[in-house]
Amino acid sequence: MAIIDFKATKCKHCYKCVRNCEVKAIMIKDGRAEIMPEKCILCGTCLQICPQSAKKLVSDLSKVKGYILSGQKVVVSIAPSYMGLLKYKTIGQVKAALKKLGFADVRETSEGAVLVTEEYTRLLQEGKMENIITTCCPSVNDLIEIYYPQLVPYLAPVVSPMIAHGRLLKNEYGQDTKVVFLGPCIAKKKESQDPRHENCIDAVLNFNDIQSWLKDEDICIEECEDDPFERMNPKVNRLYPVTSGVISSVLATEGRVDSYRKFYVHGTKNCVDLCESITRGEIKGCFIELNNCAGGCIQGPTVEDDTVSRFKVKMDMEDAIKKDPVDSKTVAQMLVDVQMEKTFMDRSSREPMPTEEEIRAILRETGKNRPEDELNCGACGYPTCREKAIAVFQKKAELNMCIPFMHAKSESFANLVMETSPNIVLIVDKDMKVMEYSAVGEKYFGKTRAEALDMYLYEFIDPVDFQWVYDTHQSIHGKRVKYEEYNLSTLQNIVYIEKEDVVLATFIDITKEEEQAKADYDKKLETVDLAQRVIHKQMMVAQQIAGLLGETTADTKTTLTKLCQSMLEDGNESEVR
Repeated sequence: MAIIDFKATKCKHCYKCVRNCEVKAIMIKDGRAEIMPEKCILCGTCLQICPQSAKKLVSDLSKVKGYILSGQKVVVSIAPSYMGLLKYKTIGQVKAALKKLGFADVRETSEGAVLVTEEYTRLLQEGKMENIITTCCPSVNDLIEIYYPQLVPYLAPVVSPMIAHGRLLKNEYGQDTKVVFLGPCIAKKKESQDPRHENCIDAVLNFNDIQSWLKDEDICIEECEDDPFERMNPKVNRLYPVTSGVISSVLATEGRVDSYRKFYVHGTKNCVDLCESITRGEIKGCFIELNNCAGGCIQGPTVEDDTVSRFKVKMDMEDAIKKDPVDSKTVAQMLVDVQMEKTFMDRSSREPMPTEEEIRAILRETGKNRPEDELNCGACGYPTCREKAIAVFQKKAELNMCIPFMHAKSESFANLVMETSPNIVLIVDKDMKVMEYSAVGEKYFGKTRAEALDMYLYEFIDPVDFQWVYDTHQSIHGKRVKYEEYNLSTLQNIVYIEKEDVVLATFIDITKEEEQAKADYDKKLETVDLAQRVIHKQMMVAQQIAGLLGETTADTKTTLTKLCQSMLEDGNESEVR
């Protein structure tokens, strides 16, 4: 199950998490970040710096509440950083508050640290290891196992205080007891699921989870009764969460001086630098306290920077905690039934590496044809263009992550449009000042781009439509506008761009079309007139023909009538004869 939940909908071409991830365990796919679980050391940096809160820690709170509601025995192992991160008058109030939530008991993880300190002391006294790197921090353990496997032999073969304490509590309360670790670390969630020591810790909560729960139940720690921790006092081992705390515990516990030099390193980048140094053979004969969080566990990834000063917490804890060791007999009794050994391993992945020609080919795709073209600006998240090209080859990055290249590309496209578009493009601001003007405008308005950018729109055309669009934020589409003074007819689209608070217009030259349309119309009128004249002439001819036919018919009628009468008269004369 994922430990960091990712909301892809909120992540858009940011790359901030890639820039801040020291081990580059984040890949970019379709412009959005994806965590690679097999490479992530759960330092929590991406959670802290994501500007869109696209990454969220998956909480075990509902699981823990379910344990309690089902009637199971649930015991808390509380990390010693509570002494600097929670508000209380006595530490017993913290225990009382947590028991009010339903926990059967509350124990300090420092009890496990006591056992770990004893193991570190034994390793120092034996003096067999060339270097000894502490293994309390699971992020550091992951860093070495995944990215510096050659340093695995230097990892102290000892479980962390959390695992040691989980085993101790399971032995005391029964293996069916649910043990919940409470602390500021998110890497502990992954550690609790590690098959090498599974079933030691059943759930992991952070202090934000528990404070939210206390608030929901209306429980105030400072108002609770004092319920002292009775089992044992971990003493100096409560300093584990502050820088040099492990070393302080070891020095207080050792019976005699060993031969190792001791120093501490904190912060992911510093840990990486140290690993590089050890790899080069520069560090030998040292006991090294490594902590992935700058300032130690008291500055864990779930601790908000504005809520606590790690410097003040460190000073307060060092003042409050005496550097006294736990009695050796007590420790010996505790170690009897607790398995403390842990075997670390090489968990590195063998990723394909591109050839030099493949790297150059990828670089050329982003306009880097020569070494001097490689800006190495780091905007994509990778320190050099070559490393980014390798990530592209390994499908962890995308070509368009190169911001300078994409900027130049977008500029070239914008310039290409403004320089080659056959249409007039105008952009004006709220004062009708010309902000952009395409090169073709000179052909129509007689103003060069340089001249137009120093002018207001009303200096060469009527801005009334532009002003209306700006005032109403409504668009004008397909409006025909003629500029008689320029002998220009246009089809205009004018829109308001809210993001930039400007008006954008495109003018399509339809002068020839308008002239052709007028010519066609005039031709139609001429044709209609000609048809009218033909019709009129035909009517006149028809009328003339009709007149002639009328006269001819009358003459015919008269002639025939006379002929008939003549014939009748001739017949009568024959009868008489």
